[in-house]
Amino acid sequence: MATYQSSGKTPIDIGSRLELMIDDYLIARLSGGAVRRLNRPTPREVVLVTDMPWEGNTCLYFTVFQDGPIYRMYYRGSHYVTTATTQKVPHPAVVCYAESADGIHWTKPNLGLVEFNGSKQNNIILDRQESRFPVSEFAPFKDANPNAAPDAKYKAWTVRYDPRGLHPLSSPDGIHWTPMSDGAVITHGLFDSHNLAFWDTLRGEYRDYHRSLYHETGAQPYSAKSVCGRSADTPRGSRYGRDVLTATSQDFIHWTDPVYINYTEGRTDELYINGIIPYFRAPHIFLGFPARYIDRGWSDAIEDLPELAHRRRRANAKSENDSSERRGSALTDSMFMTSRDGQTFKLWPESFIRPGLRPQDNWAYGDNYQNWGLVTTKSAIDGAPDEISFYLTEGYWRGESLNLRRYTLRIDGFVSIQAPLSGGEVVTKALIFVGRQLMLNFSASAAGSIRVEILRDQMDAPFAGFSLDDCVEVLGDDLARVVRWADGRDVSRLAGIPVRLRFVLKDADLFSFRFSE
Repeated sequence: MATYQSSGKTPIDIGSRLELMIDDYLIARLSGGAVRRLNRPTPREVVLVTDMPWEGNTCLYFTVFQDGPIYRMYYRGSHYVTTATTQKVPHPAVVCYAESADGIHWTKPNLGLVEFNGSKQNNIILDRQESRFPVSEFAPFKDANPNAAPDAKYKAWTVRYDPRGLHPLSSPDGIHWTPMSDGAVITHGLFDSHNLAFWDTLRGEYRDYHRSLYHETGAQPYSAKSVCGRSADTPRGSRYGRDVLTATSQDFIHWTDPVYINYTEGRTDELYINGIIPYFRAPHIFLGFPARYIDRGWSDAIEDLPELAHRRRRANAKSENDSSERRGSALTDSMFMTSRDGQTFKLWPESFIRPGLRPQDNWAYGDNYQNWGLVTTKSAIDGAPDEISFYLTEGYWRGESLNLRRYTLRIDGFVSIQAPLSGGEVVTKALIFVGRQLMLNFSASAAGSIRVEILRDQMDAPFAGFSLDDCVEVLGDDLARVVRWADGRDVSRLAGIPVRLRFVLKDADLFSFRFSE
């Protein structure tokens, strides 16, 4: 039996779960040239064009998830016609459906459910005029609750604005939907965004994340406490911005009072959609993909951005509920945040996906909204492992349609510990694990490598046989490389006692690790 000296702090029991390098929860020390880096996805092909008469150029709030052999996609069909002075909506919003066998090639099936312009030959599943319930900001999910009723295997949020609130829907097949209540079950919030909910498998509860406004002392407050979710004593003279409320439920009907999520380093940006979801490979970790909203006001700098004529037309056009130049001056892009409890999030201040070096369709308000949901897809490179895919809007509010473009990222590749060829190190806090092998998801150059040392709890002395000199250098690029030590021994003798891991990197990235049998 190995011996160790306790540091006096409670070790973190990680068992055999996958751990990502997304935060400092497990990290005691970074040294040398090692840094934590946010990695950016690769743009791929356009997978969907919203060019049908019931769709249009303001389709939004895309939800994508894999359901057995089928990839399902849901989105709003809507359209704006903008002239030099006006903005008109030629048809009411509808909910559309598409599906795919691979997450790359999508079809719009003729469902025959909802009539549009005299025909039911379309991919509409819900229509505001014919439905018994609202269809705005539709957000469905497949319920992972083991006690979910057969006729409620799928659930969804949708929004009504008069009176304001979130309404629950259920479905046996993801296509045919019925109300679960006579009215809204959450009423505190603003809701004009993609409001989300899902079953938290680890905590055994439904979790909701929806849009509201955040107040800070300094300016006039937003008017209605029921809209903002703040108490009646919200200070006058407060400044507000777009933010996220959360609530929980055991039955999807009765919810706790919504509260604002917290940020480890404060919130400096306004957030529209939040995109929060448990990571499918590590459900104890929540990932979020909010859309950041930035409005610096109209200026010469804004006029240097692409599509100036369209931007001016947007700013000048008046609609029934909005006549602000912000529609021409504001910008949106995709961000990334993470949490281990669903309440407090690490929000990266840098963009996850930048609008990019493009002459059109990416530098205006409504562009770069990421779908809700992560799926795995085949790599375009023969023999390469599957990738994570997600989808972003392009060309919002222009022309007759918009594009949905696919982006890819390596499995677990959101954030990495990276070091240059000159080297860097990361040492974890005290951990307790279960398993016989340590596996790494990593990438190194031809000259780079990773070596691992297993330290006693006091952080400085390795266990016999598990020093850096004993470690077989880890070379290459792999999603699950087993770390080996010189005498071939496995790590099972150290299972169940506090250890620390010391990773020494050279021109390499470490994305995740786990212990396994």
